[in-house]
Amino acid sequence: MTGALPPGKTGVITVDLGALAANWRALAALVDPAECAAVVKANAYGLGAARVIPALAAAGCGTFFVATADEAGEARGLAPGARLFVLDGLLPGGACPLAEAGATPVLSSLEEIDEWRAFAKAQGMRLPCALQVDSGLNRLGLTAACSGVLAAEPHRLDGLDLRLVMSHLACADDPTHPLNARQRVAFDRQRAFFPGVPASLAASDGLMLGADFHYDLVRPGYALYGGQAFGGGPTPVSPVVTVEARVLQIRTLTSGESVGYSATWEAARPTRLAVVAAGYADGFARALSVASGGAGWAVHVAGEAAPVVGRVSMDLITVDITDLAGDVRRGDLVTLIGPGATLEAMGHAAGTIGYEVLTRLGTRFARRYVGAPA
Repeated sequence: MTGALPPGKTGVITVDLGALAANWRALAALVDPAECAAVVKANAYGLGAARVIPALAAAGCGTFFVATADEAGEARGLAPGARLFVLDGLLPGGACPLAEAGATPVLSSLEEIDEWRAFAKAQGMRLPCALQVDSGLNRLGLTAACSGVLAAEPHRLDGLDLRLVMSHLACADDPTHPLNARQRVAFDRQRAFFPGVPASLAASDGLMLGADFHYDLVRPGYALYGGQAFGGGPTPVSPVVTVEARVLQIRTLTSGESVGYSATWEAARPTRLAVVAAGYADGFARALSVASGGAGWAVHVAGEAAPVVGRVSMDLITVDITDLAGDVRRGDLVTLIGPGATLEAMGHAAGTIGYEVLTRLGTRFARRYVGAPA
């Protein structure tokens, strides 16, 4: 890391906006001639929508997906000319915030469609919408029967400008899973009810399944931030985020002494420990705790791996630095996520996924943005 850490901050999350922009361009080139949008929900996956959205817009992205009306309002101020789609659709009585943000709700039920149409009529306006159809994920989405109702009763879309028909894959991270092909067939059947409307099926992993899944628009999220969840080979993206935390103290244990809550780990030899200012309040999962004899997560100190030992607490972890060649001192930074310590590896070690690791990064660490997009 370059530059001084702000006083009083126990750690820093560094976001490489240049890498982010390069990732979007690489995915856009991969799916051309389909459009490449960007999913920036949940504060741009925890990395800061206020910096991420303008960087992606500067790179050429013109369509963004968020989850809520509040997120749409923020995104509108950051990308005034962009198309905004709201994945959670229309909440009961929630039409005004969407219209004020100039956002397009992704409608997943006949009730939502009827309410959005009634709002458009009351406003005397033709309003945009997207439709989400269920192709086998069985979360949000119109059933095939509901799509058939719309085809048989086209007046239910009067006053609405249908911009997109979309669905979402359940198993896109596994290119061998038979549900991928079944969902594509089911999607084709449903989108046939809406001829001439642009279509979208693939997100970060789905776009790696090939051109048959690209349709008119793809919606990467996690991959933009450097995520590598696709099981069929590397996605052409680079890491975007590095997380580092300060060493607060160096301690020496004698053989047989324990460390941390519940004394789950005992030193089998004289041991040097670094006490690091990171814990589950900062997104470092308690599931990464290590008992005696266990193998868990390792942080990196000046490029060398050092295992976490004992329980992860709210604010602290303890790291075995006995075998490191270099000296470690109070105030040094150790790398929690970065080279040699990927989001996917941490997620696996914690019994979860990199998406959760990324979106649960806490707010106590400073955030530093580097690499202005070209």
